[in-house]
Amino acid sequence: MPDTTLPVFLAPAVPGAGQALLEGEEARHAATVRRLRVGEQLVLSDGAGAMARCTVDAVETGRAATVTLTVVERWNEEPPALRVHVAQALAKGDRGELAVELATEAGADSVVPWRAARSVARWDDGPRGEKALARWRATARSAAKQARRAHVPDVTEPVGTRELAQLAATMSRTLVLESGVAGRLADVDLPDGGDVLLIVGPEGGITDDELAALEAAGAIPIRLGPTVLRTSTAAAVALGALGVLTGRWR
Repeated sequence: MPDTTLPVFLAPAVPGAGQALLEGEEARHAATVRRLRVGEQLVLSDGAGAMARCTVDAVETGRAATVTLTVVERWNEEPPALRVHVAQALAKGDRGELAVELATEAGADSVVPWRAARSVARWDDGPRGEKALARWRATARSAAKQARRAHVPDVTEPVGTRELAQLAATMSRTLVLESGVAGRLADVDLPDGGDVLLIVGPEGGITDDELAALEAAGAIPIRLGPTVLRTSTAAAVALGALGVLTGRWR
């Protein structure tokens, strides 16, 4: 088993042996924030399953920081047979980023920003929307490193309800998290493999029209428990339940 206490740093590629060079923001973080020194170890990851335990050979600080590494062992982690994708409604303030952070730490395989009808936050198609999407993607990268994940979840371009319904129709199972319904996650027949889509609505809830469109595409409305969860925490709770109810955590 790999040492899960070692910090993880992302690189475009992970060599199988020999030396590797950590550059850019990751190198600056390793050198100035983590203060790694010669002889210490870290894990290098490409965010797509390849990982390597490395020993630090040299550290150069400053704006052009670099960390020279020697690969000790390399391995590849396959994604789970059952992949879970989270369609997260846009949320006000930093709640959307919190939702991405928690879902990533809980194992989401991708995140789809959803422009729900009752979303207070609105992502324009221009620079403001691009900046918001970049923040979500940066949050996913940071959370994946914090959780020592081999895979950084993809954060897609935002979608409307029509595109979300089209995506739902391609999934092995689609679950809409909605507090006002009778269905329970424990009662759903979950597949052993394939793709599950979790749809999380905004603070104001999912409209009747949205729910009808998603149900027409095969989505199953469920509630997670007797309490009402925030939009920022619902996906993480559902991912934890799916980890126990399926083989994802075995």
